Amino acid sequence: MRLLSRSLVCQQAVQLMNDYVDGTLSRRQRRRLEAHLADCDACTAYLEQLRVTIRASAVVSVDDIDPAVLESLVELFERYQEDPDT
Repeated sequence: MRLLSRSLVCQQAVQLMNDYVDGTLSRRQRRRLEAHLADCDACTAYLEQLRVTIRASAVVSVDDIDPAVLESLVELFERYQEDPDT
């Protein structure tokens, strides 16, 4: 059995998760991510949060969101885009 080259660090794992959920990772990337997930509770929790968010977004439309809440979310996103470290 060929050993996987280099282990992933959490930041790399997070960058792969959308493609993992979408099923578009290469077999090698998927195996590396799954090996990381097997040993990392934090990334496993993050992946579950991502899946919950995807499921929730499938049942909520923009029209279902209170306009004040939507405005707050847009403002938060704009502030993040200006300075992601805050």
